[in-house]
Amino acid sequence: MDKPSVGNGVPGRDAGSRLPRMFGEAKTHRAHRAKSAGVRSWRFSEGYRYVTWYHLLFLVSLSILGMAGLLFSSIRPSISTTWSPGASSIAQKIMYRLGWLPALAISTCVVLGNETVVNKTFDVFDYVDPLIGTINGGHVFPGATLPFGMAKAVADVNNPDEKQGGFASDNSDITGFSHMHDSGTGGAPSLGNFPIFPQAGCPGDIIDNCFFTKTDRASRRINGTVEAHPGYFAVSLNTSVHTEMTVTNHTALYRITFPSNSTTSAQNQTALPNSPLILIDLTDLPDSRINGSIQVDGSSGRIVGNGTFNPSFGLGTYDLHFCADFSGAPIRDTGVFMNNRAGSEPKNLKITPNGNSPPIPAGAWTQFETSANNQVLVRVGLSFMSVEQACHNAETEIPDFGFDQVLQAAEEVWRRKLGVISVDATGVSDMLQTVFWSGTYRAMISPQDYTGENPLWESDEPYYDSYYCIWDSFRSIHPLITLLDPESQSNMIRSLIDVYRHEGKLPDCRMSLCKGFTQGGSNADVVLADSYLKNITNGINWATGYEAVLSDAEDEPLDWSVEGRGGLTSWKTLGYIPTDDFDPYGGGPFTRSISRTVEYAYNDFCIAEMAKGLGHTADAEKYLDRSDNWKNMYKADQTSMVSNTTGHLNETIDSGFIGFLQPRYLNGTFGFQDPSLCSPLYNFTSCYLNPDGHETYEGSAWMYTFYVPQDMATLITTLGGPETFVKRLSYLHTSGLLYIGDEQAFLPVFQFHYAGRPGLSAYFSHFYIPSQFNDTVEGIAGNDDSGAMGSFTTLSMMGLWPVPGQDVYLITPPYFPEVNVTSGQTGKVATIRNINFDAEYENIYIQSATLNGQSWTKNWITHDFWLEGGVLELTLGKNESDWGTKDEDLPPSSSTSW
Repeated sequence: MDKPSVGNGVPGRDAGSRLPRMFGEAKTHRAHRAKSAGVRSWRFSEGYRYVTWYHLLFLVSLSILGMAGLLFSSIRPSISTTWSPGASSIAQKIMYRLGWLPALAISTCVVLGNETVVNKTFDVFDYVDPLIGTINGGHVFPGATLPFGMAKAVADVNNPDEKQGGFASDNSDITGFSHMHDSGTGGAPSLGNFPIFPQAGCPGDIIDNCFFTKTDRASRRINGTVEAHPGYFAVSLNTSVHTEMTVTNHTALYRITFPSNSTTSAQNQTALPNSPLILIDLTDLPDSRINGSIQVDGSSGRIVGNGTFNPSFGLGTYDLHFCADFSGAPIRDTGVFMNNRAGSEPKNLKITPNGNSPPIPAGAWTQFETSANNQVLVRVGLSFMSVEQACHNAETEIPDFGFDQVLQAAEEVWRRKLGVISVDATGVSDMLQTVFWSGTYRAMISPQDYTGENPLWESDEPYYDSYYCIWDSFRSIHPLITLLDPESQSNMIRSLIDVYRHEGKLPDCRMSLCKGFTQGGSNADVVLADSYLKNITNGINWATGYEAVLSDAEDEPLDWSVEGRGGLTSWKTLGYIPTDDFDPYGGGPFTRSISRTVEYAYNDFCIAEMAKGLGHTADAEKYLDRSDNWKNMYKADQTSMVSNTTGHLNETIDSGFIGFLQPRYLNGTFGFQDPSLCSPLYNFTSCYLNPDGHETYEGSAWMYTFYVPQDMATLITTLGGPETFVKRLSYLHTSGLLYIGDEQAFLPVFQFHYAGRPGLSAYFSHFYIPSQFNDTVEGIAGNDDSGAMGSFTTLSMMGLWPVPGQDVYLITPPYFPEVNVTSGQTGKVATIRNINFDAEYENIYIQSATLNGQSWTKNWITHDFWLEGGVLELTLGKNESDWGTKDEDLPPSSSTSW
């Protein structure tokens, strides 16, 4: 397929833009499986799935059975009290269901001319794949959780590079099933406390012959047995033990099916008696336990305990408590273990720090007699408060161990959360639908609702944790939650403000009740401003919220590595953060002077917006002035030589662009950092929080030079005007300088709007989706970062990209014929509809637009559209048009429309 014409990396206006196919023809999961099985398959009408001869044979058989069912259904009412779904006879159950088969056959088999198609009733769970991003650094948590839930159950693996979310879709061994996790995080893993591990029996029926340490008990999974959907996860081990799990908010419930009779141990290939054992380990994923205690009740088998652990990306420690109960089989014996030695006495154990790293394996176990159905249920309540609270959580949330009922309730919660969006997916591939819905799902995993579980202070306010980190989430996660779940967003804002009330600062990162490391600016300021501007008000004290953001702007904390801002004296007097800053007022890593400067500038702009809205005029002007401080790091004559760009492998060339952000000293002179440093082309992984982490964070000066969302009009002029800006921004995307797997790369995809080229924003959205985001287990770019990558795909595919911290959405065509969102604030429905939509995505350029039937020429829209509802209709074509290109149609900038 022809690519658009390119001039200096810029797709042309008259390119007839057929996008390059990054992965060839998109196929559904079913088609892929059919092809791999050697089954011939076709794709029929748009919106329908693949049909094979096997499918047709099945449908014919189904219809024949249905005809028999019609006959049976005529007599069924007279015997329904005997032949019911509760009947024990399998034959009776089958015959009972035959009465429904005619309708099923008619509803699933449709003949159009000579084409047979399957029109499947939409079920959002068909398009949510929690396993996307569970390998290749995505670190996605794929297990059972409620939206923003505290309990998160999944199988944990022993791959140190891939276990941040607990599970990984690789060949690593499973070491246990634990009940709390974060999702998509980088660095060290977190949580994964108190894993359980089931064994069918101990060799020789000797307790010491069971396997107690992570290393010894690690077991292979049986390929093809992993199953995951919202609220549910299951997998079988090669010991033939099958474990399913679901959750409530503070409690995990496991249904473990052991093999019947005897089985074989994978470790030593000896027969095992059918006397199952389940252990609970006083450990966590990163092996950070400092101390712990555990106790088992000899009669009931209940195991309770607690431990003190370290957070993965912050300072301090946290205490966690659990309460585990069992149902389904009589208790045979109980005890504790240390290392690989176990005994029935004593029934309790305390572990104190002994300098070992990792700490000594220790825990408790309960052994069972044979159960009637070979199943044991395990209920694990969790609490940050106490063991008693953990038991209370378990007993009140899951009083009767009803696994199917708990699962159904979890599924219903997820369907309600996801149900505020609906799409017309006619013609859209299963792959893209799965990318969309899975991304939406992942954006609702974190932050986590720990309300009632905060031992640090007493408060009636909500408490959310696992803001991991706001530097990642403010750009897309919170704007998406604001759209889809404003009630939860309101609770999160209240929680952030309450952290300020009791700890004196808003967090930039927080996990496991601990302060996390600050990566750049004080970006909770952006989250608060975004919610304030979008009328998120329920229960929020905005006066205190404003006080909190002022504290970030004015008061430097003693340790600004975990909260607030550093270098505020220089910020206020010089208007930038010097690379050689002298800061006797607080401590933190003296790096990232470029990225901190531009982020502080935007943080101040967001404060100015809040000040303006709250009537603090003088403050508004003050912080608006400070939002211009990015200019003080701009070096107009700085050039950029780049190596190994697209089309210039093993070459170093002049990029052809001039003027970049550069480090600056206290005395006002400029230093030097190669503008491409910390890009994928040059020393990509060197710009972190390490002492020599350079002057930009997780990105290059090339990228950070574009980070002026408050005043893009001035930036465009500074960089040489709209035409040069467009060439330069296109070069950022096409040269290899930009990595879409870092959140700072999101906004540059859509910044063409500000230069009057909204069509290029649409083009580059399709440039990255699906080339970097697909429906495979490695199908996201980089860490998912608590759902940031997922929310990027959702918002991009919805067609209205939010500029976080502003009441601005940049308009691009949705990836669907139509998208509908029901506002949780007003109940009204907002619809974005494409005219001339085509599933090959040739027509991706807006030719004209109407809002509620009236011409709409602006290439942006405000949050009122979502609140008031209505229809935004976009007429599409194959080439860029003049729509949204005039000066009066561009998004606002502080220098032009304040």
